[in-house]
Amino acid sequence: MAPNTTIPIQSTPENRQENLPLKRHHTARYYAHRVRESLATRVSKIICSVFLALLLFLGIVAFILWLSLRPHRPRFHMMNFSVSGLNQENGLENARIAFDVTARNSNQNIGIFYDAMDGTVFYQEKPVGTTPLLFPFYQSSKNTTWIHGEVGGTSLSGDNDKGTKFINELGGGKVVFRLELTSTIRFKVSTWDSKRHRMHATCLVEVGQDGMILATSKETRCSVYFS
Repeated sequence: MAPNTTIPIQSTPENRQENLPLKRHHTARYYAHRVRESLATRVSKIICSVFLALLLFLGIVAFILWLSLRPHRPRFHMMNFSVSGLNQENGLENARIAFDVTARNSNQNIGIFYDAMDGTVFYQEKPVGTTPLLFPFYQSSKNTTWIHGEVGGTSLSGDNDKGTKFINELGGGKVVFRLELTSTIRFKVSTWDSKRHRMHATCLVEVGQDGMILATSKETRCSVYFS
């Protein structure tokens, strides 16, 4: 019988632990799935980023186009205003009022169609006189139109409260009038026309005892609103 030459090795808990096979917590299919999920997430993030960037770009372009095509109201400026025969005892019974106003279309690529325009002069919200100013016309972009008008002051005399106040103010050195221009306008962008707007341009003007416009009112901008 052959002798047993192997050295007996006592199995200890540490040895048994080392000899155990390694356990895989996840399979290869699991890791492949995780890789695919990671790639899908990255691709979706890239697509979302591109979409948001494109949306932002289109929004900026739309805003710029809106600014360039948004119509601006015409600008009116009081240039001259005079009242002949102002310094008389019967107020404005026989005086004549002449005025000049400029209308500016400041739009870049937008024209303005004006219907007939009228001008009315007021004192203390009482109409002194009204006159037609312009026939229907078209004003191109970046264009200025000179508007001249004359009215006769036949509705304000010194025998009423307004007339008395007018004479007292004139004696104080100045009188304030209000000129209102009214018209119906529409804007034209290329081949497109906007709806009609009823326009009112209100100009306040101070006149001295000589009947001439004061320097504080010359070339002042008139307020414009639609109704």
